[in-house]
Amino acid sequence: MAADRRTAPARAEAVRRAVRVTLAASAGFYPLVYGLHQPQMSLYALFAPVALGILSPIPGSGRQRATVVLGSLPAGLCLVALGTALAASTAAAVAGMVVVGFVLVFAAVAGPRAAGAAPGLQLFYILACFPPYAPETLWQRLVGLATGTVLLALCELLVLPVTGRPSYRSRLALAVQEAARAAADAADGTAPPDAAARLRASSNGLRLSRLPPAERPAGPWRSARALSQAGAAARRLLEQLARLAEAPQRDPRPDPSSAVLLRLVASVCDTTAASLRSGRADDEPAALPRAIQDFQDARVGRTAAGTAPRASVLRCQSAVLALAASAYILRTAVAVGTDGRRTAPIEPRELFWYADASTAALWARRLAGNATLRSVLFQNAVRTAIGLGAARLVAGSLELTHGFWVLLAVLTLGRTTAGETWTTVRSALAGTLVGALAAGLLLYAVGRDPEAYAAVLAPAMLAAFTLGPLFGVAWAQGLFTLVVASAFSQLAPASWQLAEARIVDVLTGSAVGLLCGLAAWPAGARREVRRSMAGLLRATAPLTPATVSAVLSERPATVPAEATWHALHSLRLAEAAYAQYRSEPQDDSRVPTDWHAVLLTAQHVLIGAQWLPRLDRSATGIPPAAADWARTTAARLADTTDRTADRCNGRATVPWDGPPPVRIPAGDPARPTLVDLEQWLNGLAEDLRRIASS
Repeated sequence: MAADRRTAPARAEAVRRAVRVTLAASAGFYPLVYGLHQPQMSLYALFAPVALGILSPIPGSGRQRATVVLGSLPAGLCLVALGTALAASTAAAVAGMVVVGFVLVFAAVAGPRAAGAAPGLQLFYILACFPPYAPETLWQRLVGLATGTVLLALCELLVLPVTGRPSYRSRLALAVQEAARAAADAADGTAPPDAAARLRASSNGLRLSRLPPAERPAGPWRSARALSQAGAAARRLLEQLARLAEAPQRDPRPDPSSAVLLRLVASVCDTTAASLRSGRADDEPAALPRAIQDFQDARVGRTAAGTAPRASVLRCQSAVLALAASAYILRTAVAVGTDGRRTAPIEPRELFWYADASTAALWARRLAGNATLRSVLFQNAVRTAIGLGAARLVAGSLELTHGFWVLLAVLTLGRTTAGETWTTVRSALAGTLVGALAAGLLLYAVGRDPEAYAAVLAPAMLAAFTLGPLFGVAWAQGLFTLVVASAFSQLAPASWQLAEARIVDVLTGSAVGLLCGLAAWPAGARREVRRSMAGLLRATAPLTPATVSAVLSERPATVPAEATWHALHSLRLAEAAYAQYRSEPQDDSRVPTDWHAVLLTAQHVLIGAQWLPRLDRSATGIPPAAADWARTTAARLADTTDRTADRCNGRATVPWDGPPPVRIPAGDPARPTLVDLEQWLNGLAEDLRRIASS
């Protein structure tokens, strides 16, 4: 992490952000103190830019940050009013802190920008909920908060603004364009030697862990859900095209029918890329599904007529059919996500359930889905609420001077794992001690000369907000101690005991944060990612035999919707746990488990469960022995998936290489339905082997 902080772009951004926040804080603080003589206004005008500019890691460009900052102002005003009203009683302030702490952290379900603004909003309530109980000063606090917030938004827009990065749509458009070229090359049999590597590199560029937080489609809205699904479909399509490019073929050119379908996939991808760039859906949504069904009907018809091609050609056709299905999901998701408006029901409904759901239903599903102890968002909200509530209780009961510093320590030093919290606290305490010593010497030497503190404040802020992000929490806490000493000494007479109070408060907050970290999910997402990935595999395991049964049914059948809903819910929880896990420090001494392979396996099963029964609508002519082989293989793979889940959860320690490749038994006729099942089951076996190898 230190190396990442010290890269040239990181250093430049730290300096620019420090300049913006220092300028906004100074522009509000100094005129209100020395011009209007309003200490309450100036305090909130000072801390508003610090809260939303430094404490809140709001991602995005200058315009995006300014929008979030201004959008946070109404909530900030309400929180200051609430804190001012509850400051009359420690019990009321503690109860309010617990509720506010939980709600603001749980607001991360709305996406990275809402999560980024949460710490700053917490600080607004924290500042207001401490004595003295002075409701008559509420208007001054609100004016100061509004002044500082507006000044910060203006600085984000006008002072060294952050330039916009490529949006997720533009990144997705480039990846889809790459898929279009690869599909056209595959149709002509002219794929270059490095095609597979280039396709996988393009796929990796869409991994959410490699994207700036502001560009991740993580919100509950329809457009965000659709773009997230489109990204997953694009990655799957790119991987399928890479495997097709790697497949050994006697003839590099596909059969004529496969070539036609590949060219249509290339055309659809071109159109989809154009839609992503323009924000308008294409006008021919039914062309690809019709072509997919005609392609499959022709395969089945040739088999019934006794003119089926050899097994290798059928396998190639099955691969082309699967990637065409991925292209359809990609195109449809992009069509839903381009404008975010409600769309008529889309098949398969289980995958596109959100297309015709109301905004209220989308929010309700996101909130209800995360209201569980298995959700890392819920865990973080509970941990933070308990920590802040306990800190407010301790500070109020002991009547600590500047007790809000206790809560600020909990807010800034708490991490998602107890080990990381302890490491952070050690550095913070060391920095605070040094900073308090420097602040004490300053207060002793200067005495009650406000002009001297005014001269120190702005350079101290610039240094703290620049060096803290670059060199770590020790520098941040030490220099911030100097900042608060300089600021409060201008608002009221102060002595060296202010630095002493700072040490006591930070030490108290650190102790509360450590105890809460040890008591509530001390391992962070490390343990939860194991549980959630194991739960995801167990949720998808029943879909394998259910899919085979639906395909082999003599009447059109589908996989039970309840099983699909359960798997989709487990997938969302696993994705959230994986995202937090990737944000936590990793143990370099251990070989990391490929948790991302588990997510891809689940997507592989879900897509096959919805598409295969629709493509292979009748099992007429399948020999009983071949049908028994398919059911037995599916049951074995479902059992293997459960065993893999046990390994993910640490319950199985016996070395295991995963299931063997799946192949139709020698002597059985090669029929499209059987080959499609073979390809899908073999892909699942390969996914499980990849998980086992890690």
